[in-house]
Amino acid sequence: MIYAYAALTITNPDSLAAYREKAGAALATYGGSVVTASKEPTVLDGAPTLPDMAAILAFPDRESALGWINDPELADVHALRRGAGGSDAILLG
Repeated sequence: MIYAYAALTITNPDSLAAYREKAGAALATYGGSVVTASKEPTVLDGAPTLPDMAAILAFPDRESALGWINDPELADVHALRRGAGGSDAILLG
């Protein structure tokens, strides 16, 4: 199992709503799932800029995570997420 951290700064709620309708199926295509998500992340240490929404995603392995983000058939789904505002995804491993 491998995890990814996703952080969103939302400036376009409509794009986020459209993304949320498709995101689960897109993740499932590569065995991925949302472990947890929060609209109220809390700083434990340091002084990072907090996103409006943060999530931990799980994938079976690194190749699955890379397949999900690089799949040309999912480009429109990723474009919705990116269109919602700032969007960062970091693979942890």
